Amino acid sequence: MRVAVISFILACLAGLTAFFMIERGEKPKKTAEVPVSQPSTGLVPVTPPVQQEAAKAPENQAQPAEKPVQESPAAQNASPAPTGSAAPLAGLAPPPVDPSTPDDVVMASHPALIIKGQAKWDDGYNALGKAFSQLREQAKRMSLTETGYPVTVFVETDDQGFKYEAELPVSTLPSQRPADLPADFRFGATPEGKAVRFVHRGAYDEIDSTYEAISAYVDVKGLEVKDTLIEEYVSMGNDASDLAIEVHIYVQPVK
Repeated sequence: MRVAVISFILACLAGLTAFFMIERGEKPKKTAEVPVSQPSTGLVPVTPPVQQEAAKAPENQAQPAEKPVQESPAAQNASPAPTGSAAPLAGLAPPPVDPSTPDDVVMASHPALIIKGQAKWDDGYNALGKAFSQLREQAKRMSLTETGYPVTVFVETDDQGFKYEAELPVSTLPSQRPADLPADFRFGATPEGKAVRFVHRGAYDEIDSTYEAISAYVDVKGLEVKDTLIEEYVSMGNDASDLAIEVHIYVQPVK
């Protein structure tokens, strides 16, 4: 099936390299269940009265300690104060209004720690997950703060696998490269510019259908696109079959 998808994409993109070969799929968007809060009666809970004898205890008798006031569910779930808390991660573009529909966006570039590598298609998810772990390890060692979702730029593909650059957005980069930073790491920036964004929700193993939709969209619109592919991982899940995975796929038109 992968070969058929790639062949169709190549025909649509008039000779561009087969960068849509990765296993792709789109799971129908689930409607999140919103917990319904019970209406408040406005009444203060009444504690059963104590026995009359206990109420008439001598004034010099030690009184039992007051029970701490229990927080309401809203207070328990409230976000902690900004001091010392991690800021929410930023995407390459503002969140989609309707994830089921492709949208035109402008990606904003962010400083990034980058590692290059290559992998087989069958092991793509695990290879990228390992790359992001290595990026976070090096970022922590250099005291860099992660500020955005991890990103992969697929720079070269063939029938067996792909070459990639995995990118971790950070707040700032060191002015000089540490002498002990491994050779396959570098400082750079995430992609920027105009793009069409597609949202995949569901198992990474089943992302083919999303790329088929991308191919059809490019064909219908008559777009000529760049020969690189960008994936942004809003949620990586626990493994390639995790239905909670969310990937934003960016296709950049040729100017």
